[in-house]
Amino acid sequence: MLEKISQKFGDIVRTIGGKATISEKNVEDAVEQIKLTLLEADVNLRVVRRFVNATLEEAKGEKVLRSVNPGQMFIKIVYDRMVGLLGEGRQDLVLKGPDTTSVILLLGLQGSGKTTTAAKLAFHLKGKGRRVLIAACDLVRPAAVEQLAVLGAQVGVDVYKEEGASDPVKVAAAALAKAKHELYDVLIVDTTGRLQIDESMMDELVRVRAAVKPDESLLVADAMTGQAAADIAKTFDEKVGISGVILSKFDSDARGGAALSLRSVTGKPVKFVGVSEKPEGLEPFYPDRMASRILGMGDVVSLVEKAQEVYNQEEALDLEKKMANESFSLEDYLDQISKVKKVGSVKGMLDMIPGLAGQVSEEQLDAEGMKYEEAILRSMTKKERQNHLIIGQTRRTRIAKGSGTSVAQVNRLLKKFEKTRLMMKKMVKNKGAMAKMMQGQQQGGR
Repeated sequence: MLEKISQKFGDIVRTIGGKATISEKNVEDAVEQIKLTLLEADVNLRVVRRFVNATLEEAKGEKVLRSVNPGQMFIKIVYDRMVGLLGEGRQDLVLKGPDTTSVILLLGLQGSGKTTTAAKLAFHLKGKGRRVLIAACDLVRPAAVEQLAVLGAQVGVDVYKEEGASDPVKVAAAALAKAKHELYDVLIVDTTGRLQIDESMMDELVRVRAAVKPDESLLVADAMTGQAAADIAKTFDEKVGISGVILSKFDSDARGGAALSLRSVTGKPVKFVGVSEKPEGLEPFYPDRMASRILGMGDVVSLVEKAQEVYNQEEALDLEKKMANESFSLEDYLDQISKVKKVGSVKGMLDMIPGLAGQVSEEQLDAEGMKYEEAILRSMTKKERQNHLIIGQTRRTRIAKGSGTSVAQVNRLLKKFEKTRLMMKKMVKNKGAMAKMMQGQQQGGR
C-alpha cells in the first residue's frame, strides 16, 4: 500500500530531518524532490503546484531556518500540508438514528468494486450494531445480482432482489419500502455501473437517487486509476451529487495519486478505503494517519487498534504465562498465525511501524513460508499440536503428505518452534528482571 510514494517521501524526511541547520537551498532542493515525487505518484498537477508553493513559502521563513530543530520543523510543515491535502479530519457516515431507516447510495463505474464494497460496508455497519439490507439494483452486469446475494450471505446481511426485474428505480423504491416496513436501520443501494460515463447512466442514477432520497451518496472509485479517480468523482458530483468517496483496491495502490488528489479536486472527503477482498477489508480513512504512512513515519495508532480487535488483555496475559513456563504449544503457535492474518498482511503491519514504512518489500517477507507453516500445523492432530515431542519420523511423514509439503519443511518448522519458545522465555524473563530493577530504583529513591 503506497509503497513507492512512502519510500520516496521517507528518503526525503530522513535526509532533511537529521540536519541541525538548513539553508534556503536545502529547502528548495527538498521541495523540488517533493514535487517530483507527487507528480510520479500521479497527483493532479494543480494540486501539486498549490502544495509545493504553500510548503515553500512557509518553509523558507525565519520560523523554520532559525528554529532549534529546523529539519524537524520542515517535516512538520510538510506533514500538516499533507493532512490538509488529504482532508483534515476523519469524516464518518452521516446517518439517522437506529430507529429510522438511513439510505446509502453507491455509485461508480463498472469494475470499480462497487458490489464487493456494498457487502464490506454492510459488514462494517453490522459490526456497529446496525441492521442492514442491501438492494440489488445493478440489473445490467451479468450475474451482478447473484454475486451480491452470495456476498450478502457470506457477511450475514439480507439482500433484496427481484427476479427478471428491468427497472432499477422500481427495485430501489421497493427495497426502501421493505426496509422501512421491516425496521432495517440502513439500506445500501448497489447501482448499475458502466464501462464509461454516459448520459443514460447518469439519468438513471438521478432517478434512483430521487426515489430513495439517500443520506449518503458514495462514489466507489478504483484507487489504482490515480488522479483519474478525482476527475470521475468530480463528474459524478456534478451530474448526480455525491457526499463522499470510498477508494477501492487501496491495498494495491503503490502511488497514492487518487487519495492525494480527491479532496482538492472535488471538495468531497474520502470516507473509507478498501484494503483486502475480505469482508473486514474496509477501513475508515484518517487523513492524519495516512499522511504519516505516506511520509514513511508509520501509523502506530491504526496498528494498535487492529491488534486490539483480535487480542484482549486476558489473552495477552495468558500468552505471557505460557511463554514464561514453556507451555506455549504448536496449538498456540497456530492461534497466533490466525490472529496475525486477522490483523492484516505482515507487509501491511510493517508499513505501520515508524522507520519501516515503505522499506520492506513483499519479496523480503516469507509470506509463502507462513502459508506452508499453517498447512503443516493444520495437518497435525490436536494432540500433536499440544505436545510436539510425540511427533516422530512416522508422524512427520504423514504430516508432510497431508500438508503437501516435505519432511524437511516439517523438520524446519519444529526446529523454528523450539527456538521461538526459547526466545519467548528469555523475553519474558528479561521483562521481569527489568521490572524488578525499576521497582528497586523507585523504592531506593524514596
